[in-house]
Amino acid sequence: MNLTYKIFALIAFLFLGFGCNQQLSKKVTETTKKGDIVETILNDKNSFYHIDFKNYPSTDKQLPIGVFDSGTGGLTVLKAIVNYDKNNNTNHEKGSDGLIDFNKESFIYLGDQANMPYGNYSKENKVDLLQEHILKDAHFLMGTKYYSGANDKEANTDKQPVKAIVVACNTATAYGKEYIETFLNKADTDVKVIGVIDAGVRGALGALKKDEDAIIGVLATVGTVASKGYHNTILKFKKELQYTGNIDVFSQGGIGIAEAVDEDPNYFDKTLSKPRTDYKGPSLEGDVKIDKTLFDIYNFDFVESKMLCDTEKTDDCNTLQINDTENYVRYHLVSLLEQIRQSGTKNKLKSIILGCTHYPYLEKEIHGVLKELYNYKAKDGTFLYQPIMVENVQLIDPAIDTAKELYEHLNEKALFNPSGNIENSEFYISVANKDNANNKIDENGRFPYSYKYGRNVGEIQEYVKVVPFSRKNISEDILARFKNQIPFVYKLMQSFNQTNEKTKNLSDKDKI
Repeated sequence: MNLTYKIFALIAFLFLGFGCNQQLSKKVTETTKKGDIVETILNDKNSFYHIDFKNYPSTDKQLPIGVFDSGTGGLTVLKAIVNYDKNNNTNHEKGSDGLIDFNKESFIYLGDQANMPYGNYSKENKVDLLQEHILKDAHFLMGTKYYSGANDKEANTDKQPVKAIVVACNTATAYGKEYIETFLNKADTDVKVIGVIDAGVRGALGALKKDEDAIIGVLATVGTVASKGYHNTILKFKKELQYTGNIDVFSQGGIGIAEAVDEDPNYFDKTLSKPRTDYKGPSLEGDVKIDKTLFDIYNFDFVESKMLCDTEKTDDCNTLQINDTENYVRYHLVSLLEQIRQSGTKNKLKSIILGCTHYPYLEKEIHGVLKELYNYKAKDGTFLYQPIMVENVQLIDPAIDTAKELYEHLNEKALFNPSGNIENSEFYISVANKDNANNKIDENGRFPYSYKYGRNVGEIQEYVKVVPFSRKNISEDILARFKNQIPFVYKLMQSFNQTNEKTKNLSDKDKI
């Protein structure tokens, strides 16, 4: 081979290599484009996330109503909305007429399960990333895109935008409601955003007399508690509504409860019989401790691996992990009452705000444990908690007041759909996007904890695909809970799965 040919070959090789690198660089840039999600949605016409707000049909009465949560817990809010009957459907005057108030409205529900639990983002100092997720949730509801399935390469564009948004998540309300509102103001659109925190506070104060002394408990995610959203709103409304009694507020971050409800493997795995290394819930060591001196009060259920211990004898556990929803409830209610008891307050616990939309699924368990604790006697024969709690502590579900606020908004703005059908509601869930080469996904098809909370704000990419509810992405146990506890919502899911064009590619075995 002569020297001239060698030089030519080398130049060609370098040129081709440079070209390939340029192509690779371009591909990566398109996938991980740096930027602000707000500016991207508003101004980047080439982005997956762009919405043309100049032509957004926010006053179209026939549009659906959007509802989103970090998982399936927000379906308890949707349950309250779709079963709401406090008004006359003909003239909109107050008073039940035996016909649900939203019967001609359709709903689009999103559960961002791939990125949940939202409550942990503040603990990991990633509130900015959480806000980006929350805005993407709102973007989905206001946009037209979705995927038919997790393996689809191209998004469909035939979803309707929404005329109002319900943030059916306490953590998302605390950290993201005002963020969404600021974004919508910048987009110059008047889509209403309704959150659950104000509703929960109104419900708790409404259960008290104006001059009554009381304790209001807040059981919420760690993120919601850290935000002080409920605490500050209680103090604000107490003043505005002229409550003069001495009201104490005690909050408990219910780490693991919502996660167990949604079967997050970092907190609950029914296939296990021994402790694992990737557990994130309360334990004998760490920041959230199980107190061995309170074992008798916790009264954990150890059967069928509902608690995971590293020894045969449960009293000798060196490693102990909660692996059951009721055991999580036990741990956190005891922790809340111990917090109150040790404070020295003279007031009594009158109500607990269920400050996470997953918690109403467990009302029966919460009531049962509270009754048990009310009757618990110390070794000296005295009742340990009766001095600090009433016999029947009221559980406040913010969902009812959320439904009320939504109804009043539609009525005030004349946005009721005159000819719609609630059975046209749609249900979507986020799944990890396997086609994004930057994603790290475990054997369960989920983001590992370290990756989920290790991501950074401003890396504009499709972490997830939003797909219809199906048996591919929701377990049989969770579907059974839906069927028993939210039957009308479950019926709407079935209607969506079985008759909607958007789910026509689902096999019969995958339909709900």
